[in-house]
Amino acid sequence: MASPTQTDLRWDLETFFPSITDSTYLEAVEQVPANLNGLEQLLNSLDSNCTADQLRDLLDKFESAIRKDHLVQSYTSLTLSTDANNEDAQKAFGTLRPYSTQLSKIFNKYAALIGSLSPTLWQNDPRFADDRFPLDRLHLSAKHLLSPDLETQAADLAEYGSGAWEKLYDDYSSNISVQFNGEPTPISAIRGLAYSTDAATRAQAFTEELKAWKAHEIPITAAMNAIKGEASYNAKARDWPEQLDITLFRSNMDHATLEAMLGAARDAFPDFRRYFKAKAKLLGHKNGLPFYDLFAPVGTAGAWTWQQSEDFVEEGFRSFSDKLADFARHSFNNRWHDVYPRKGKRDGAFCASVTPGVSRMLYNFKESFNGASTLAHELGHAYHNLCLKDRHYLQSRTPMTLAETASIFCETIIKRRALSTCTADEKLSILEATLQGSSQVVVDITSRYLFETEVIERRKQRDLTADELCDIMRRAQLETYGDGLDPDFLHPYMWAAKPHYYSDRAFYNFPYMFGLLFALGLYKVYQDNPEGFQERYDNLLSRTGMAMAADLTAEFGIDITQKAFWKGSLDVLVEDVNEFCDLVNA
Repeated sequence: MASPTQTDLRWDLETFFPSITDSTYLEAVEQVPANLNGLEQLLNSLDSNCTADQLRDLLDKFESAIRKDHLVQSYTSLTLSTDANNEDAQKAFGTLRPYSTQLSKIFNKYAALIGSLSPTLWQNDPRFADDRFPLDRLHLSAKHLLSPDLETQAADLAEYGSGAWEKLYDDYSSNISVQFNGEPTPISAIRGLAYSTDAATRAQAFTEELKAWKAHEIPITAAMNAIKGEASYNAKARDWPEQLDITLFRSNMDHATLEAMLGAARDAFPDFRRYFKAKAKLLGHKNGLPFYDLFAPVGTAGAWTWQQSEDFVEEGFRSFSDKLADFARHSFNNRWHDVYPRKGKRDGAFCASVTPGVSRMLYNFKESFNGASTLAHELGHAYHNLCLKDRHYLQSRTPMTLAETASIFCETIIKRRALSTCTADEKLSILEATLQGSSQVVVDITSRYLFETEVIERRKQRDLTADELCDIMRRAQLETYGDGLDPDFLHPYMWAAKPHYYSDRAFYNFPYMFGLLFALGLYKVYQDNPEGFQERYDNLLSRTGMAMAADLTAEFGIDITQKAFWKGSLDVLVEDVNEFCDLVNA
């Protein structure tokens, strides 16, 4: 049964602490420095003569300190993510920031210690059986560390540099308001109008959105330049060839795999452009699809309320696994979801792990099939967190690529179920919504990858202006969408609208494509041989931080180093394009 009808479904954070000013929260915050100081003292007492017993003790104490710190940090960030104007939460965040910096320093010391040890210390000891791969990776990463003093200074400066700029972007963009039909409207809600069934509303909202980004471009441009500049400086100082190499290392993959995937995506662009043109034809456009109609609903599927989405997702999950469906229902009944946009709430959607196996999910929900699909996506992340709950911190550090596996696999379950159960009248709408999401992950993600590649390279020379950032974004969109979009109606400010650019970790884009195409490949394995798949799938999710991506995928007979695999997954999407175009032409 669906949750009671509400217009303002908010998550429950009181499970963790009654409030940001409650004594239990304040006491937990007070304990953080003692935990971290104790961990740091232990680290300082160890050197290259560290024994296996001492290393095992260090790993266990590191785990305990990390979990306590993570709880208060997560609770504070979640409170701010739905109310950037909460002064108590802002003060708490400021109090905790030095501890985040201290933890960063501790982790660098930790990596330096591991780098000074012989790998045989953990490779030949059964007590480290599940820690061998992450310890090996730490050992490799240690060669890119600065001297201990410089690492300490870098961590301190990041608090006032990239960390401060990222917070500025989050707080500032969350509070942008637009006058729409005489009413002040949050920018997140304006962006949500791209899904409106009314064509005039979509066009008007798009115009107002671009005006708003233009009016607020100066601080956002400064944030982009500061974050990208600092990241490039640090990459060079730590002897990484490029920022991309850092992302690939953290993703447990190599350049060849990335190029195989991106190459297959480029080969599929003409097919996606056929989809854009067919949708443009359906909506009465002659020069390609204007960006403001990229997310326009078509067909007769109508609105999907939150309650309808809950039920459909739960039923779809049950067709795959009772465990997955029961988990979804548990999250609904226990208010793990914050659903609708409001002033001060950040845009987009995300899932955050708070305690082992327990998550919270944020949306700016639109009553459409895409809204239901996003619900399935974030629940996939939460389920992944559940599968990782018994893993130690080092073992559960999932690379960005595999971090999207469960989310997009869950999306795939829902989309395929929707296509198989819908009426003939609904099929065009569901198929379009499916392609809408897929095209964003394949085509738009590539445009973001191209944009970020050029921005990072040019930022090495000087700051970029807002006009230059807009120009780079336009060219990236034209190179990927091609004649599928109306060149007079692109979205040059997409760089301002996407929070992912404002992290100190570059290239938070291609992992989504990896997740989609790998999930499609996994889903095909499941369809071909469902016997025992669920157990193997859960096991995969529990080990995403414990092996190279290629080794984990090989266990399912998938070779991600070859373009052929990626093409096979894309062929599934091309079949959807063909069916959509046939329906439009009919």
